[in-house]
Amino acid sequence: MSTTRVAIVSGSNRGLGLAIVRGLCKDFKGDVYLCSRSEASGKEAVKSLETEGLCPKYHQLDICDENSVLSLKEFLVKNYGGLDVLVNNAGFAYKSASTEPFGKQARDTVDVNYYGTLKISNILLPIMKKGGRVVNVSSFVSLMSIKKCSEELQSIFRSQTITEEELSSKMEEFVAHARAGDHVTHGWPDTAYGVSKVGVSVMTWIQARQMRMRGLDDVLINACCPGWVRTDMAGPKATKSPDEGAITPLYCALLPEGAKEPHGKFLSDKTIKEW
Repeated sequence: MSTTRVAIVSGSNRGLGLAIVRGLCKDFKGDVYLCSRSEASGKEAVKSLETEGLCPKYHQLDICDENSVLSLKEFLVKNYGGLDVLVNNAGFAYKSASTEPFGKQARDTVDVNYYGTLKISNILLPIMKKGGRVVNVSSFVSLMSIKKCSEELQSIFRSQTITEEELSSKMEEFVAHARAGDHVTHGWPDTAYGVSKVGVSVMTWIQARQMRMRGLDDVLINACCPGWVRTDMAGPKATKSPDEGAITPLYCALLPEGAKEPHGKFLSDKTIKEW
C-alpha cells in the first residue's frame, strides 16, 4: 500500500472539474484522480492534461451508482489506505429552454446534485485521512434560493441542529410539491437547481458537525461557489473561465496542514459568506 497522498475530483472530464484537476496536479503533493461516468471521455481528458506536462490518473466514477462509488472506495483503501482530498464537483442542471415537466426536472436534479453528493460523501468520508479536505461545489444560486424560501423553510435550513434525515425529507417534500405544481405556494423557490444546491450547502454544515462530534477537527469540510463559469452547464456568456472558477475550490482543497478553519462554511472568492 502506497504512502502517497491522493485526491479525487468527481465529474472532472471537462469544464470546472477539469480545471480543478489541473490545479491540483500543479499544487497538490500526491496523486490526483480525474473521475467521470464515461471512461472514454475521462481518459481523453487525462490525455489533454498530459499534453500540458501534467500527470493525472483516472478512475471511473458515477456518483449516483452505489457500486461505482464502493468500487472507488475499495480501490482507495487498498492502494492508499484512505483518501486525503475529495472534491465533490459532479453536478447536473437542465437548460433554461428545457421542456421537461418541472416535477421531472426537480426529481432528476435533486437526485444528482443532492443525493449523488450525499452518497459519495457517506461512503468516502469514513476513509478520510487525518488532515483531509472535502470540498462540496455548491453555487451562488443556493444563496439566492434560500432567500426566496418561506421563513419557515429558511429557519429549518439554517438550523444548527438539522439532521441529514430532516434535510433529505425536505428535499423529498420539494420534489413532491414540484410534481404537484404547487411548490411556490408551499414556500419553495421556482428553481430545481437552486433547491438542490441549498441541499448541498446545508449537507456541508451537517457533515462538518458530524466530524466535530467524532473528534476529527482536522478534516475540514466546506461548500463553495466557483462563480459564474463558462461551462456546458452555465453557457458561453458566463464571466469566469474554468481556471478562474477553480480558484476557490482549490483554495478549500489545499488549506494548509494544521488549519482549523474554515470548516462547515460557504466560501466565494476565497471568502466566507453568510448563508
